[in-house]
Amino acid sequence: MKTYVCQRPIHPGELLKEEVEYRNTKQTKLAEQIGISYKMLNDILNCRRPLTTSTALLFEAALGIDAGLLMRMQLDYNLQTAKKDSFLMKRLRNIRKIAAVW
Repeated sequence: MKTYVCQRPIHPGELLKEEVEYRNTKQTKLAEQIGISYKMLNDILNCRRPLTTSTALLFEAALGIDAGLLMRMQLDYNLQTAKKDSFLMKRLRNIRKIAAVW
């Protein structure tokens, strides 16, 4: 079975930002409501900061978006981003070569 992989990793902040804009919610108000700084919220919504389990749960409480979905999006984003790191990919190839010999 072939799995589908997006051409571009999608950070959960994109989904959250769309929802915040759709609801016409001010970022300052949302940050205050969920108890995080405006800067942290803005960084998440603009894909400059990863979502943590705690912040995913805070967003779920405030916006009703499943924290599990948000965390799966973050994991997928992290994996796709890591796979584009040529230095890491070279290290992994070398490790696999060594492991194949054992």
